[in-house]
Amino acid sequence: MKNIILHILQESIAAKRRCIEDNLDNIVKAADMISNCLAAGQKLLIFGNGGSAADAQHLAAEFVNRFQLERPPLAALALTTDTSVITSIANDYSFEEIFAKQIEALGKAGDIAWGISTSGNSANVIRAAEIARKKNLTVIAMTGRTGQLAQYADIVFTVDVDKTARIQETHIALGHILCDLVERTLYPEQLKKK
Repeated sequence: MKNIILHILQESIAAKRRCIEDNLDNIVKAADMISNCLAAGQKLLIFGNGGSAADAQHLAAEFVNRFQLERPPLAALALTTDTSVITSIANDYSFEEIFAKQIEALGKAGDIAWGISTSGNSANVIRAAEIARKKNLTVIAMTGRTGQLAQYADIVFTVDVDKTARIQETHIALGHILCDLVERTLYPEQLKKK
């Protein structure tokens, strides 16, 4: 069991290291895009399925509440949380539309749509990204080995591994890095108080 534990740890570290080192420029670019979006009074709309839905909620909470600095709340919504909206859309239209209709209702030009899909091929995440692009939202995508979602994204973070768990672990690490960079960018004076 100890060897299995250490093997899992090494896989996780390797996946994160490769993805983050390969995407340093994109991470800085995404942090700037998110910072500019939020500073302009716009919002983040974050979405995904299953574990990626949980990641969307987790990241939205980091922005709305706080990550590490004491600072004002930042506008972020997880499109995965309103069961009445999600189930009514899925029932009346299709599951493929559950995020797209929310983007249509809530998204404004200048907002950021942040889609998370370990396969990169989740139909409802792709559909939402497509609508976001039509509405002039910036699209950030977090995927596994790319997939179709990449076609609709302004920035794509791919995790080039096969195991879903390693992809998800890397996505949340990337999300935390982005939260940290955004706080540092928007609230440099709070760093001095830390």
